[in-house]
Amino acid sequence: MKRAFPIYLMVLPGLLSIILFKYLPMFGIAISFQQYSPFRGVWGSKWVGLENFVRLFTEQQFATLLKNTLILNLIDICFYFPAPIIFALILNEVRIKWFKSSLQTIVYLPHFVSMIVVVGITNILFASEFGGINEWLASVGLPRYEGLTDPDHFRWIWLLQNIWKEVGWSAIIYLAALASIDPTLYEAAKIDGASRLKQIWHITLPSLAQVVLILFILRLGSFIDIGFEHIFLLQNPLNLVVSDVFDTYIYRVGVQQGEFSYTTAVGLFKSVVGLVLVLAANAIAKRSGREGVY
Repeated sequence: MKRAFPIYLMVLPGLLSIILFKYLPMFGIAISFQQYSPFRGVWGSKWVGLENFVRLFTEQQFATLLKNTLILNLIDICFYFPAPIIFALILNEVRIKWFKSSLQTIVYLPHFVSMIVVVGITNILFASEFGGINEWLASVGLPRYEGLTDPDHFRWIWLLQNIWKEVGWSAIIYLAALASIDPTLYEAAKIDGASRLKQIWHITLPSLAQVVLILFILRLGSFIDIGFEHIFLLQNPLNLVVSDVFDTYIYRVGVQQGEFSYTTAVGLFKSVVGLVLVLAANAIAKRSGREGVY
């Protein structure tokens, strides 16, 4: 302890943050089994067992919420998850150092832009009446683009905004993994006559496989938790049929209508699904001979 005291001191703020904001609030899960009243408190509220969960699974909106959440998550995994990997591989092949560093900086800067600003810019450009793009389309005699109110376009706008904002930042961990690859492997491959494509296939990708697997398993933990802010900002009555997910439902029913017990049950359901997916994916990885998260 004395030798490693500085290290423990460095870990302490993160550890306290996890305890205060992750573990202590878990006691609030108890209200998902109650008919909670803020005036009576947790111990004074009536216990109703699994009644809130029965209501969730029999709710008419449950199928729509589950479908929208699953579709958005599948789109995210199929298109957004590989995007940072592809960008890192492309950037790794750039040999002009100043161009490489400049491109990396430009691409990861959007991470620091608030999602409110990103959605606001999109609204300014594509608003139905006075959006800059739509005014230009109207001026040249072309039909206006109604993507922000068209349910068919909502998911792809959401995806493109995610990619534009986060792909550069998410690629940092892959670039760090690529930097750790032994350069002698590439030199040996060159001597054997391997092209750049073969070097990527036989050296780069296998070296990234473990990092990709771990991040994929961790991503499954939030498979039902698609996030609230971005969806809520893009949501409007016209695209609600495809944009209403568990997170926005919790806000609407729990915060606006005050049904705290019921929406806590919804949140617990999401967490349990995420936990099961992580445990299952980790077990599959272990059985296939790979290292999992633990």
